[in-house]
Amino acid sequence: MTIADIKKTAETKMAKTIEAFKVELQKIRTGRAHPGILDRCMSTTTARWCRSAGGQRHAARCPHDLRPALGKGMGAKIEKAIRESDLGLNPSAQGDLLRVPMPALTEERRRDLTKVVRHAGEEARIASRNVRRDANEHLKKLLKDKEISEDDERRAQEQIQRLTDGTIAEIDKLVATKESEIMAV
Repeated sequence: MTIADIKKTAETKMAKTIEAFKVELQKIRTGRAHPGILDRCMSTTTARWCRSAGGQRHAARCPHDLRPALGKGMGAKIEKAIRESDLGLNPSAQGDLLRVPMPALTEERRRDLTKVVRHAGEEARIASRNVRRDANEHLKKLLKDKEISEDDERRAQEQIQRLTDGTIAEIDKLVATKESEIMAV
């Protein structure tokens, strides 16, 4: 493994960390209807859904041409899965359409959600620091095996540190943006 391989691997892993963090942020409710909010409770019930946001305060979901294959009881199972999730939502069935009203967030709930966002941000920062640690360990191994010089190792560590700093700055920016979305009334 060369220095270039180590840097490329670190870049790829840090980019994946940011993408995973963005996906995690999409699951956190901001008071606006977003069909992705229901992904956690839907994954166990069925994978294919048509998505639509029926205004700011409703997320509507309907089985995507799966009624015959899934059977008539599937709508009730889906409704139950949403009701039993930790999202605090109360869906109502209207024919083949399932409406999920999104109640307005209270100030206390908004503060709780910002704590969840900060915690997820810290986990993403830790993941990027772990990538940096792994890359630095690979560099030390190359130095120990005398495949690179001390100067090359130092330069590579500085480059990986800059990459880590950039990743953490991006995570902090995403956290601040999500917090402002949550706190907006």
